[in-house]
Amino acid sequence: MARGCIPVDLFNPGQVFACLGFLEAADQLLGDASGGFDWRGDEPCFRLSASCDDDPFDTILRFLSGCQVNSISPDQNRLTTAKWDVESEEPDEKDVFPISPPDSPATLPVRLTGKLNATGARLEIDHWGDSTQRDNVKFWAGAGGYPGAALFRDALNAVRDQLVSHAHAPFALSCPQSSSFRLDWRRDYIPLTAGFSPNLHGDVTMVGFPVVEMLAVIGLSHARPRKTERNKLEYRYSVLGLSGTDELYDPIFLRAALGGADLGFPRRDFLMQLGWPGQENQARCITDVIEETSA
Repeated sequence: MARGCIPVDLFNPGQVFACLGFLEAADQLLGDASGGFDWRGDEPCFRLSASCDDDPFDTILRFLSGCQVNSISPDQNRLTTAKWDVESEEPDEKDVFPISPPDSPATLPVRLTGKLNATGARLEIDHWGDSTQRDNVKFWAGAGGYPGAALFRDALNAVRDQLVSHAHAPFALSCPQSSSFRLDWRRDYIPLTAGFSPNLHGDVTMVGFPVVEMLAVIGLSHARPRKTERNKLEYRYSVLGLSGTDELYDPIFLRAALGGADLGFPRRDFLMQLGWPGQENQARCITDVIEETSA
């Protein structure tokens, strides 16, 4: 077993989701994963443990740096991401597909295929196609139905060569990013509020944080913030903190806590406000976060 720790801004929902993304990736790729948020020091951090010899954050980022990004399609004659230079693969079993078959390639699941210690490994991402009662937390939209698989590929290609060198603080890794999943609010804007649209100025380049975006969509696989009853532009999320024993939590507890479950452990609760950067009922972006309670 090995442990690692990275800084996290608890007021950045994308970073919180991304911490769970590291946890989910560690659980599936390495096994025996556990984690927890620690705000007892000067700077909050996320602690992670998994069955590996090296720092689990470093190990996961090494996997990502060399992985192949493909989409999974139940009907490659009708649903394919080849138009966006992302190869489509069939499901593992011919008649089994992880989500309801989508109407377009935009929400096809993603399969990451790579190696861990010379052994083949893979990870799948499909939360944005969730058709259960859970909110799919899909904030992004794009012209021509730009697929989630292509967004992930673009984010990964932008930072592949830098991932491992930023394992100590992966959420600080930034680069020019023209589009994203809109889960890290440091890149996003609402033109009416900002006073102008960067899209209309060729000399303005938006800077994004691809590691947050990629790990956040993995983190939403089994955990979701809870939409408030007031409107679809408000969500609540919670994080579990470590106690004096420093014992980390199994994934099931951090997943439940994200949606606000009261588990009797130290917890902090946050409310995030969203806005429409463009046409209503299309893309959304995070505009504000406040802490509601602390424990």
